[in-house]
Amino acid sequence: MITKRQKFTSLVLGVMMIAASGCGQQSVSAPHLGKASDKQALVTLNRLLASPFARVVLPQDMPSARIAQYYPATWTHAYANAQHNAAFEVSRAAPAWMKNGVSWFFPEARAWPLSNPNAYDTSVYGARSALPTITQFYGNATGVTVVKGIVYAESDDDFAYAINAKTGQLIWRSSPVGNHLMGDPVVLGNIVYISAGSVGFNFSAVQKYAAHQPAIRGEHVSFNGVYALNAQTGKLLWRYGTVGEAMATPVVKDGYIYFATGSGHIHCVNASTGQSVWDTFVGGIDNMSSLSVVNGKVYVSLSVPGWLYCLDAKTGQVIWKVTQPGVVNTGMGDVSPAVADHIVVMDAVADPKVIAGQKTVNTILFAVNALNGHVLWTTKMGRGPLPPAFKGGVPMIHDHVIYVGSPVNSVYQAYNLMNGRLLWTWHVPHAGPAGAGRGAPTYYQGALYVSTGPSIYALNPRTGQVLGHETLGGRFGIVNPVIVGGTIYLGNSWDWVLATPVSRVSCLIRI
Repeated sequence: MITKRQKFTSLVLGVMMIAASGCGQQSVSAPHLGKASDKQALVTLNRLLASPFARVVLPQDMPSARIAQYYPATWTHAYANAQHNAAFEVSRAAPAWMKNGVSWFFPEARAWPLSNPNAYDTSVYGARSALPTITQFYGNATGVTVVKGIVYAESDDDFAYAINAKTGQLIWRSSPVGNHLMGDPVVLGNIVYISAGSVGFNFSAVQKYAAHQPAIRGEHVSFNGVYALNAQTGKLLWRYGTVGEAMATPVVKDGYIYFATGSGHIHCVNASTGQSVWDTFVGGIDNMSSLSVVNGKVYVSLSVPGWLYCLDAKTGQVIWKVTQPGVVNTGMGDVSPAVADHIVVMDAVADPKVIAGQKTVNTILFAVNALNGHVLWTTKMGRGPLPPAFKGGVPMIHDHVIYVGSPVNSVYQAYNLMNGRLLWTWHVPHAGPAGAGRGAPTYYQGALYVSTGPSIYALNPRTGQVLGHETLGGRFGIVNPVIVGGTIYLGNSWDWVLATPVSRVSCLIRI
């Protein structure tokens, strides 16, 4: 049975979509409201109608403290941690619905129908270009964050969202700046940190690059930087502005925020105050490469030129850097390095060759000693067409095995962490013209979960054999499945946040 509050929440969400999509003046009538919480929601609706980008807060949809205790309490990195494995079991005392999983679909401000197999403006750009364009300018480029019963998401529709993890109802929505929000929120205490930045270059930057001068991505395009929001209300607490874009997810660790930008700077900022601690210029451009901070070291890769860097977390001093021969344009700056067992794992799109009139590349996977930067091993994942955007796949490490995809030849592969030996290859079905294999997989209770194209798959982590799958629609970009208990949480390029039970994808889930 649908309650009055659920009807009203649906009304609010419908108005949010109308207002934010620029569809013109609308007349909305609200149902009769009796409860104080309903009246508060009406005030929120009136504010929304007055200003489409106003902060929306619905505190009645906050999870209880009892429920919040069963979820992760913090979220420090993109993809949850330095290993990029976003999997969290729940205690036996957790409610049955957490163990069994929940299902909901949350439409964000510019939600495009999930049932539509084509990206927005496919007829204008063609499928190959329209797919990355909708990821870069429209929906969720990466995954989501789940902390204390709340799903936090950033969208290219300029909003950050907080959603009840059980019900899929909106808690708050905030747009602190008119810029794309392309990362995963990170959470420490009562603060959510988001980063803002666009993929765009203005024409003066293009002219600089043509004249063999450094070009800054995001300069004079919009307002860039890191924004600190109240975790319960989305209220802006402070911001740290940057010249270049800050598209990728920052790291919050030991009271500091670490992030890199499109101007070749790597920053360390006080997480409580937003004051700069250090700022190191290394050159190049950070695209979607989020950092890893492990054992007092900061690891991040940048493009143009492509290098993997290690810095001292306290001082910002560069300790070492390493590259691969023939790295193409954004072949390294789109990949977030994974770190485990004192080894940094990275992949780079490199070795361009024209074959039968087509531009082709290979994905180079390599492992580096985390202390001194010595390359331990290098291997090639396979040759294929140069992808139109987001050229690399994000690696994940679990139990001395690397799981990583490549959009170049649309595969996921498993490698031995210590020696680089290939264990298996899985070819993504119906990969599409833009390629597939960008998001980090997730290992959970004996199965490997991969979100790619419109579907999520469960694979046998020892063989790569498909154990099951569920098609949810839309498209998953650099998205990792976030698993808490019996539920998989996902962001979608069609501008949705989704929840689905693990049991719908794999029969291996233990309840």
